[in-house]
Amino acid sequence: MVLRPRGGRARGGQRAAGRRRPARPAGARRGRRRADGAAAGGRRPHHPAFAAALRGYRRARLAGDDAVAEALLAWIGGQPNVAAAAKRFAGVRGELDHFGALGFLQGLLTVLRDCGHPGLLVVLDEIETLQRVRADVREKALNALRQLIDEVDSGRFPGLYLLITGTPAFFDGQQGAQRLPPLAQRLATDFSTDPRFDSPRAVQLRLTGFDLPKLVELGAAVRDLFAAGARHPDRVAALVDDAYLAELGKAVTGGLGGRVGVAPRIYLRKLVADVLDRVDYLDEFDPRRDYRLTMSSAEMSEVERNAAAAVPATSADEVELDL
Repeated sequence: MVLRPRGGRARGGQRAAGRRRPARPAGARRGRRRADGAAAGGRRPHHPAFAAALRGYRRARLAGDDAVAEALLAWIGGQPNVAAAAKRFAGVRGELDHFGALGFLQGLLTVLRDCGHPGLLVVLDEIETLQRVRADVREKALNALRQLIDEVDSGRFPGLYLLITGTPAFFDGQQGAQRLPPLAQRLATDFSTDPRFDSPRAVQLRLTGFDLPKLVELGAAVRDLFAAGARHPDRVAALVDDAYLAELGKAVTGGLGGRVGVAPRIYLRKLVADVLDRVDYLDEFDPRRDYRLTMSSAEMSEVERNAAAAVPATSADEVELDL
């Protein structure tokens, strides 16, 4: 799946792409990929160093050698400059390159499957930043992305769901996916039709602007997740109902000049840290009675501060003068 938000938020005019696809008939054209990585052919062997590093990690843990265990985890994660002693302990050598990384990903999916997990979600966020790197680095990155999409489509990574987020400039601009025609072909989606009838199974998904009902829906999902592990789930559900979520959403967006698109981060932060935690742990706390929203510039991002600065003054006393 390929999404087109910026900074993790959906904005008007942006898109997203990806889907789960049914198996194609044998010999069908491989211009698309299945995001779930369902098997579509023979599997390649896993990278042997991945298993060796895992075995070394387990032996180090059992022996109480935390330094070696942590070093091996860092090597599996692709960190450079791992101590040679730790690599000798596990019988591995060198550093992890991009070819080995795909083998490690394949091995990780096998481990997750054998542990009873359904799969793995991999998110490549803000992919539009590739447009700002050197041309040679950008070309390599675009080709690696094309290769990864093809590998998912071939069935090499069963259980993997690949989600790519980026702005329209990356997908349609000449400094992005369009620089590599094979990648552009794999991501091509027709957005000339009515947005109301966009297919949820298309390669790209167009994200509409964030509005207050969607903000409340997001808050309700977070509240329900919080309540599932809360000490007093019934109290959380009663005091932080959908009506209160809407009130909090209006207050946050009002403090940001009515720009709902920049509100989700600080809205969720206030909801969890200032409201849900207190409702769960403080028996006398009622958010409608005891909580007043405050937002300081220190806790805001630059975009949020700019939105807050655009809020018009309601009285002469609120106008700051530089004397």
